[in-house]
Amino acid sequence: MNYLIGEYECKLDTKGRMVVPAALKRQLPDVEREGLVVNRGFEKNLVIYTRAEWNKILKQLSRLNQFQTKNREFVRKFMSGATELMLDAAGRVLLPKSLLEYAEVGAELVLACNLEKIEVWSKAAYEAQMNALSEDDFSDLAEQVMGGFDLEGGLDG
Repeated sequence: MNYLIGEYECKLDTKGRMVVPAALKRQLPDVEREGLVVNRGFEKNLVIYTRAEWNKILKQLSRLNQFQTKNREFVRKFMSGATELMLDAAGRVLLPKSLLEYAEVGAELVLACNLEKIEVWSKAAYEAQMNALSEDDFSDLAEQVMGGFDLEGGLDG
């Protein structure tokens, strides 16, 4: 798996379509053939997955014990609104209105690559999220999260 990188400001047209930026499209070689899947994120955002990555998640979900209420509830909520996206001839995808409303995305949005997925944020919410952590707080967070890792092989010692 190649990890996705980049941050892209985009606009929606009046029908809710977004042009997939060329630099992002180059990182998704199978997108025109396989499409993408968009879903609700855990914050007030959306998440776009490649079809291959989505299938990995479905495989994980299928292993959950469906006799446990919390598992059924999680799968139901997680799958709610999941939609296939196909690029049209102009390289656009149509984002579902219900998902845009959930994430409070208006005409301006940000696509933020996050390892193997793409987060979709309203521009204002993304800026607020990124500005919420000061440089010092970010430094402290980096030490807490990554401080015990040997970047070559995992946890130190």
